[in-house]
Amino acid sequence: MKEKDAWTLNGYLVLILILALLGTGIALLIKLNLFGIVLLVVGCILITGIQVVQPNRAYAVTFFGSYIGTIREPGFWFTLPFSLRKKVSLRVRNFNSKTLKVNDIEGNPIEIAAVVVFRVVDTAKAIFDVDKYEQFVEIQSETALRHVASRYPYDSFEHSESGYFLRGNGEEIAHELAQELQQRLSLAGVEVSEARLTHLAYSTEIAGAMLQRQQASAILAARQIIVDGAVGMVQMAIDRLEKENVVVLDEERKAAMINNLLVAIVSDRSAQPVINTGSLY
Repeated sequence: MKEKDAWTLNGYLVLILILALLGTGIALLIKLNLFGIVLLVVGCILITGIQVVQPNRAYAVTFFGSYIGTIREPGFWFTLPFSLRKKVSLRVRNFNSKTLKVNDIEGNPIEIAAVVVFRVVDTAKAIFDVDKYEQFVEIQSETALRHVASRYPYDSFEHSESGYFLRGNGEEIAHELAQELQQRLSLAGVEVSEARLTHLAYSTEIAGAMLQRQQASAILAARQIIVDGAVGMVQMAIDRLEKENVVVLDEERKAAMINNLLVAIVSDRSAQPVINTGSLY
C-alpha cells in the first residue's frame, strides 16, 4: 500500500451548491412539487462529502472498502460522499521508552532507555499495513534498543580503542539505533528523525562491583603513567651524570641509585633524604 492523493473539490463551492439545492428543494415542497424531495436528498448526500482538514493532519479516504487516497492539504474540501475518512497526525512526536534491563555483549546486566523522535510520512502504510502504528512504533523501538545494547559492552576496561562501547560512544550508538529503527518502521510509513539514549547504568545487583572495577582500572592506568614517567626521569638522570662525568658508578652502585630514585618518585609518601658524609664506596 502506498499513499496517493484523494479526489477533492473546493468545499466552499460545493457548500454553495448544497445550500442552493436545499433552498430550492424546500421552495418546491412548499409548492407541493415532489421534485423538491429529490433536490433535498441530493443536497443531504453531498453534505456527507464535506471535510475540514487542520494543519499537520491528514485524512485517509476509503470508499466501500477501497482506498481512494489521502487529503493532506489544510482547508475546506469536498470528496466522495459516503466515504470513510480516518484522521492521521503528521506532527513530529516523541516516544520515551521504558527503562529496559538488558545484558550487554559481555553478559553484564544493564539498564538502558531511549527517546525516539518520529513522524508519519505515508498515511496509507500507517493505517493499512500495520495494526495501530503507535503501538507498532513503541514495540519496535524497544526491540531495536535491546538489540543494539546487546551488541556492545557497557564499558571497555582494557582495549577501548578497539571498538565501540555504550558508555563512551553515545553518538555512534544513537546513530546506529536510529538507522535500525528506520529499517523497522519504514513498513509503517514512519520516518525516524532522531534516537538518543536517555538512561544508561549498570543494574543495581552489580553496580557496586563494577564501580570497584572502574576505580581499580583508573588506579592501574594512573600507576602506569607514573611508572613510565619515573623510568624516563631515572634514565635521563643516569645518562646526564655519566655524560658530564659528575660521578663514575659501577653496576652495583648504579642499581642502588636507580632503586632509590624510583622509590622516591613512585612512592605515595614524600621520601626522607639521607645525607651521606662519608665515602660513596
